[in-house]
Amino acid sequence: MDGRLTALLSRALDPNAGAPNLPLFHAGRWLADDAEPVARVAAAFLNVVAGAEHPDRARAEAVLSRPPAGTEDVAAFDRDGLAHMEQELSQRLAADPALGDRWDAAAGSLGAARTADDVAEALWSAFFPQAVGMRHHENAHIAALRHSRTVEIEQLSGEPIVDPAREVLFTSNVLLTVPDASTDTEALPYPQDLRAAIRLAAAEPQRYWFDHPIQIGVEPSANELLYGLRGLDAAVAAESAGGRVTCLLSVSVTHDGLAPIARRYVEAELARDGRLEHVEVVVVTEDDTRRLVDEVLLPAHAHRDAVDEVDVAEALHRVVGVDGRYGRHYSFLKAVAALWHVAVDPAVRATFKIDLDQVFPQRELAAETGRTMFEHLCTPLWGAAARSHDGQRLELGLLAGALVNEKDIDQGLFTPDVPLPQRLPALDEHVFFSALPQSISTRAEMMERYDGPTIDGVQRALERIHVTGGTNGIRVDALRRHRPFTPTWVGRAEDQAYLLSALGSGRGGDGDDGSRLAYAHAAGLVMRHDKEAFAGQSMAAAKIGKLIGDDVRILVFSAYLDALAADGADRAALGQLLDPFTGCFASETPVTLVLLRLALRTLRLAGSGVPHEAAEYAAGSARRVAAEMSAHGDSDFVAAELALERGAWDAYYDAIDAIETEGGELATRAAAILEDCRIRA
Repeated sequence: MDGRLTALLSRALDPNAGAPNLPLFHAGRWLADDAEPVARVAAAFLNVVAGAEHPDRARAEAVLSRPPAGTEDVAAFDRDGLAHMEQELSQRLAADPALGDRWDAAAGSLGAARTADDVAEALWSAFFPQAVGMRHHENAHIAALRHSRTVEIEQLSGEPIVDPAREVLFTSNVLLTVPDASTDTEALPYPQDLRAAIRLAAAEPQRYWFDHPIQIGVEPSANELLYGLRGLDAAVAAESAGGRVTCLLSVSVTHDGLAPIARRYVEAELARDGRLEHVEVVVVTEDDTRRLVDEVLLPAHAHRDAVDEVDVAEALHRVVGVDGRYGRHYSFLKAVAALWHVAVDPAVRATFKIDLDQVFPQRELAAETGRTMFEHLCTPLWGAAARSHDGQRLELGLLAGALVNEKDIDQGLFTPDVPLPQRLPALDEHVFFSALPQSISTRAEMMERYDGPTIDGVQRALERIHVTGGTNGIRVDALRRHRPFTPTWVGRAEDQAYLLSALGSGRGGDGDDGSRLAYAHAAGLVMRHDKEAFAGQSMAAAKIGKLIGDDVRILVFSAYLDALAADGADRAALGQLLDPFTGCFASETPVTLVLLRLALRTLRLAGSGVPHEAAEYAAGSARRVAAEMSAHGDSDFVAAELALERGAWDAYYDAIDAIETEGGELATRAAAILEDCRIRA
């Protein structure tokens, strides 16, 4: 291990360094025989990382080699982690010797620290530079970020959306998981064969993790599927123009055994308690996407030879689907709009994704912005041509709104959904504190109203980098021209990863002028986020999985940016564009950062009176983070995977072009498959 890093960590972890240094934890407390087992392992890992001269090194090594009962897998993960860290640090220091100088400087700052803020700033300078200087200077950072996001509008869209009910395909995702352990599956209001299939699925190992999936058997009042569709139905009912909208739902599952019954579950719930008058529902499962690939997309490549046909089939099946990590269904819910346009209804010119725990608060929208949901979607900024603050051409083919929490909406529509942290950082937040740049970014990007002389929404507007999974859309023409996607291996922040595929890659269609695809900020297009009001049970069940997902996100985003750099993009420039929030997950030393964060967070959970959460977190991390380091720990491998998936999406859009040109049987077949997915009243 590099001596400059171990010197920094030894100083940070030394309980005898003196009160002014505010050490992150007292080693003796956590290494004691009566400490929580996973906390002992985490403390041992940190002490070993801190170097040979650390006073508790020998005891720490003994714990890692002979761990407490029940923590063997966690200790094995930490031992492997030490080797991964050594390899990463050796490679990074060889590529950037200045990294070691940063650790030296951070150690010096830590030694001179006199306040808790000094400690945080010193450690952030080493591990989390995006947060440096933010605390107590939040307004200056908000203003600077808003300035960098300001764009000059060169031409508003000549073809804005004018009839959202007809021209916008609404989409959302149903994330389905097994019943809560307390649920009596025999009492579920479904046929016997469906209940039996649910029980079998519940006995399987979990394959995928989502933030707060719908637990089968949850009460209708707490079911996101019903809640979100009713909210959309009410929003359309409040529009003076009226009409009916189509909402296409993908259904993704956490356990393989749920896939064959996913559609039946959705149909049963909608039949039982749907009550929709203004929304046509289309439900797409993995089986449906396979039919689209096999019966529509592949025949569009019939001119290719047999070898290429096999490659295209494998590639399309890989990327076109709805099961798997977040990235897979997210890309499909965008890409399907192009197929819908050429095969089902050419009037559809855009898609807009909502999350089912969010609703359009039409009363507040009208009162505070003077426009309804439909009227916001008609903004001529969506599709405008612009110039970024540094002179780059932009196509604002994407549109992004904002969120307000249900508990805050009484304070006004423009109440940030992420509070500015007023507290000092906790243990693990000394090396990674995303809540701080997230709150800055939320205020800079999402709270702009276009009501001042500087940024008026006509001559100047904002481009968005920080977006949320719902409340965003893309025009079909931009979709087909730039062909963006989220890689299938992205398991969190799929919304922010979506734009990365279009950055620095030279994407574009015929007549491309070199414009970069970008999000237009839709000022006032705010959805109310209600998850805390009704989805408490599912959120609690998914809490630890979400924490681990954030750690995996660091590994994924870091590897993604490395892969883009290998493809010719300027990594430093990408980081500058994505900072402070999206970019903070792309670390120079992701393995080191994640392993330190895991150990410190385990200690925090153990010391907060929730040892069972510490144990669940440590064990889950040992499985999922280890798998991610193995799968996507090599930038060359990720670059190859990225190129493969980019080629697959090129094949998809080439097929769309062929279907549009040739029409006839392929278009009819695609329309028939999608029509089969429509839910009948």
